[in-house]
Amino acid sequence: MSQNETPRHRTNFLEAFIEWLIYTSRWLMAPVYLGLIAALGILIITFFRELYLQAPQVLTMDETDIILLVLTLVDLSLAGNLVLIILFSGYENFVSKIETAHRDKDRPEWMGTLDFSGLKIKLIASIVAISGIHLLKIFMNLSNYTEQQLLWYTIIHLTFIVSGLCVAGMDWLEEKAHEAHARYAEKD
Repeated sequence: MSQNETPRHRTNFLEAFIEWLIYTSRWLMAPVYLGLIAALGILIITFFRELYLQAPQVLTMDETDIILLVLTLVDLSLAGNLVLIILFSGYENFVSKIETAHRDKDRPEWMGTLDFSGLKIKLIASIVAISGIHLLKIFMNLSNYTEQQLLWYTIIHLTFIVSGLCVAGMDWLEEKAHEAHARYAEKD
């Protein structure tokens, strides 16, 4: 140990290095968001594959099949929106601000304003919507499912709804607790 280097100096250096390492570790998530771009590409390919395979048959399809096709396309669209919300919000909340988006006048209004709490609510709402559309597709095609399968699909959908209500309730309680804490702090 040199004369200029004290044990406290080494501790400060070690602490600063650990904090720097923790802070920069957020970039480990960047490849995950790149993977979500690939997942979005897969959804787009699947969307257009469905459209390509089904469109020639539209004139001969019955009403139920057309509704099922539209519900499938809506389902894929909602899944793509969900991926985009997670991609943008996750990257901006946990990795880095997207500077290109901040200069673009066509930027989505919610971008950069959706915190983790808002992200959870949008995520669960999207999952409930996707599950609801899937359940509607199943009900439009009842003959292909057993009574037990229908029961399980309904239970799973209701579980998503209850989970969403619980997440929203927890966020509401947390917000009220913060408000109460702020009022209490003002009194002191």
